[in-house]
Amino acid sequence: MTSMTVRNDSDIVEAYHLDVVGDCAPWTTVEPPRVSLYPGTSETVTIRLAPPRSPEIRAGEVPLGVRVLPTEHPESVRVPETTVHIEEFHELRTELAPRRRRGWLRGRYQLAVRNQGNTPVQVRFTPGQAGEELGFAFSPAEPKLEPGESAEVGLRIRTGKPVWFGAPVVWPFTVDTTESGDREEDQHDPAAVRAPLDAEFVQIPIFPKWLLIVLAALLALLLAWFALVRPAVRSAAKEAANETVQPRPNPAGEKDGRNPDNGPGGSATQPGGKGPGGKNQDGTSGAGADSPSGPGGDGGSAGGGQQSSATIDLKSSGGETKTGTYQVPKDSAFGITDIVVANFQGDEGVLTITFGDRKITTIALETFRNQDYHWVTPIKISENDTVTVKVTCEKPGTPATGRRAQGCHEVLNVSGVLSRTKQ
Repeated sequence: MTSMTVRNDSDIVEAYHLDVVGDCAPWTTVEPPRVSLYPGTSETVTIRLAPPRSPEIRAGEVPLGVRVLPTEHPESVRVPETTVHIEEFHELRTELAPRRRRGWLRGRYQLAVRNQGNTPVQVRFTPGQAGEELGFAFSPAEPKLEPGESAEVGLRIRTGKPVWFGAPVVWPFTVDTTESGDREEDQHDPAAVRAPLDAEFVQIPIFPKWLLIVLAALLALLLAWFALVRPAVRSAAKEAANETVQPRPNPAGEKDGRNPDNGPGGSATQPGGKGPGGKNQDGTSGAGADSPSGPGGDGGSAGGGQQSSATIDLKSSGGETKTGTYQVPKDSAFGITDIVVANFQGDEGVLTITFGDRKITTIALETFRNQDYHWVTPIKISENDTVTVKVTCEKPGTPATGRRAQGCHEVLNVSGVLSRTKQ
C-alpha cells in the first residue's frame, strides 16, 4: 500500500478522477477514486497493491502509473509514475504416476512437474529407499522451469537381482523435489513446503507358483507313464514281434518253404513260377511275377520312373499378360506331387496354373510371396502335354533392394516322378 497527494492549483473548484494504468492496473485500486478540491487545497489518496500469488506476475520491478483526470479541464491530465517491487515466491507442484508398478527387474514412472512460483527455478529430485536394493534414474535429471512452465520427467527403477520363486517382493520408495531457488523463508511457507511423494515397486518372481504346480503335475504324469504305460506298450510290441517271426507252413506241410526232395541248389520251381526255358510249369509262356511293370501297374510299361522337377521363370511388364510352359517329353508321363510358386517381389496381379486342359488354381499375386501345394496321389500329365503358368501383371512390386521393379517376375517349380511309357 502507498499514497499520493492531489493538489488543485487552478482558480476554480475541480473534481479529479483517479485510475491506475500499466501492468499493475488489474490488481491495484485507488481510494477514493474521485476527489473534489477547492482552489489551493489538496487531498491524499491511498493506493492499494494486491498482486496475486501467480506465476503470471513475475518477480522484479513493475512500473505503476496513476492517471489524474480533471473534470473541467481534461487537457490538464497528469500521470505520475513510480515502480513496484514484486517479491519472489516459490511453489512447485509434482505428481507421480503410477504410484504402484509391477515388473521382473525394472519399472517406469512419470513425474509431472509445474513451476507455480514467479521466478525461474532448476528442479532436482532426490529418491529415498530404506535399503540400497533399488537404482534410480531421472530423465532429464535437473530440468529448468520458467514461471508457469511444466515438464514431464521419466523415472526408471531397477532392482539388483531377480526373484526366481516365491511371493512378489514390495519395494516402497519416496521422491523428494527441491529447487535451486529455495530460500530459508520459503521453507516456512505452507505453499512452498512439499511432502515427498510415496510409491512402490512390486517385483514379481520369474517363475510364478502356478507354473511350479503345472511342472509338478507334468512330472507326476511322466513318472506314471514310465511306471505303468510304457512297460505294457513294450510287452505288446514284443508279442507282436514274436508272432511275426513264427514260421508259417506251406500247403505241403513244409517248414522252410523248400521242396523236401530238393537239397541246396535244387532247381525245382515254386507254384506259378517259370521253369527252364522261360516257360511256366504247365508248359505255356507268359509274364510271371518277375515281369517289369510301369506306372499304374501296366505290365507293358517300362520301369518305375525317377524323381524329376522343372522350373518356369516368367517375366512380364506392367499391364501385360504372359504365359510360360513346360512340355512333358515324348514317350513319358509326369506324375506331379508338388508345386512351389514364388512372388518374391510382391507383385500385384493374377496367376493361373494349368496341367494340360485341367486348371489347377488361380491366385491373386498380392496375397502371397511364396505358395506351395502338395498331393498324396500324383496328378499325371501325358506325353506332349504342358504345365502352363499364365501371369497378368497389374503392378510390379518392390523387392528386398527397396527399389520398385520394372516388371513382374514369378517362378514356378513342379516336381514329381517322370516315367517312361514305352520301352
